[in-house]
Amino acid sequence: MRAYTAYLWFNTRKKREFINITDELEKALKKAAIREGMVLASAMHITEGVYINDAEEGLIEDIEKWLEKLAPFRDDYRHHRTGETNGDAHLKNLLIGHQVIVPVTEGRLDLGPWQQVYYAEFDGQRRKRVVIKVLGE
Repeated sequence: MRAYTAYLWFNTRKKREFINITDELEKALKKAAIREGMVLASAMHITEGVYINDAEEGLIEDIEKWLEKLAPFRDDYRHHRTGETNGDAHLKNLLIGHQVIVPVTEGRLDLGPWQQVYYAEFDGQRRKRVVIKVLGE
């Protein structure tokens, strides 16, 4: 079994952004040169996430509205007593999740016809990263 690790660095212009990272996973897979296995993409900060869904702009807007409805920005989060103001970003991370695993079959990401991998930033405008780990043969 072989392993390969890569890091994606982000410093978003906005507080919240959704960035398609599927091509970055494909680049890591190519460098790893495996035919069968898996690719893991995992957020390394607690106010960002990684998810798989459709790359359709309307759906991305719907996801953002849904997250804001379930975990809206508010001044009264207990977390804010620490001096931070990103309590909602931590909750949004819990809703989206922090990692995905994509199967690799015959040297390709084995995604469904509309599936893409996204980086979700909930407390941006500062440097953060995602680890990509490729494992297989």
